[in-house]
Amino acid sequence: MAILKILTIPNDILKQISSPVDVIDNGVKKLIADMCDTMKSSSHCVGIAAPQVGVLSRIIAVDVSLNMKPHKNNGLLIMINPEIVYSSGKLKSREGCLSVPDFTGNVTRKAKIEVKYLDINGEKKILKTSGFESIVLQHEIDHLDGFLFLDRVSSLKTDVFKRI
Repeated sequence: MAILKILTIPNDILKQISSPVDVIDNGVKKLIADMCDTMKSSSHCVGIAAPQVGVLSRIIAVDVSLNMKPHKNNGLLIMINPEIVYSSGKLKSREGCLSVPDFTGNVTRKAKIEVKYLDINGEKKILKTSGFESIVLQHEIDHLDGFLFLDRVSSLKTDVFKRI
């Protein structure tokens, strides 16, 4: 497959809302395969969204098992048109992003979520998850709506850190 170029801030595409995927054809499947290759080729990367590679389609790929620390997880998740339908609790964690390569930030997100989506075969699915996987899914779904983690920090002065 291919390693795709990651868009970084201040690219305007990263601030746009992505369109739903109506048909899961070979082009969509190739994009997903390329996104997965790109994610796996990037050190410490556990998720990627189509807008990060310049495609304004509602597609994300997440695999928190790629993280060095063990986490309860569902392995590789491909989500087309993901929508959070339930959330509860709060979790604060340090987030990084391929599209914001020079900084990390403290972000508060929901601790538990339920996501409905289509898988790569077009089947409707619902996933309930929590903890780190929940955080990563929220981070990637934010990309589909034109949000970066920098938009979610409480204070740019106290919650954003230069990546070392």
